Amino acid sequence: MAALKTTSAQMVAEARARIEEIETSDLIAMVDDPDVVIVDIRDVRERQRSGYIPGSFHAPRGMIEFWVDPDSPYFKDIFGQDKKFVFHCASGWRSAITTATLQDMGFDAAHLKEGFSTWEKQGGPVEYPEAKD
Repeated sequence: MAALKTTSAQMVAEARARIEEIETSDLIAMVDDPDVVIVDIRDVRERQRSGYIPGSFHAPRGMIEFWVDPDSPYFKDIFGQDKKFVFHCASGWRSAITTATLQDMGFDAAHLKEGFSTWEKQGGPVEYPEAKD
């Protein structure tokens, strides 16, 4: 296989250099703030397995650009609110690239620097979906 022109690690590093990164402890302190929307871009199976931040909004990574665009037929009203949006994934890689892409679109957002991986360890609340019979 030929070497890639840009690696995923380079993309993450370039994104992180130009976006707002929020530390886990700081987002834990904002979890009940009505002016903050925490957006979980992990796969639904990750949320089922690891749990999720209470009150977070789930937006699959593959749809996020369409969901934030008011001109898209897939636009979600939640993204039209005048609030602070903080995106997260498991480790902070996907959310860094997502946040940079959204900034390029003109959508103001931040991301959880270390992702969900440190959330529970640092005392963040976690909910789990109800088991289906």
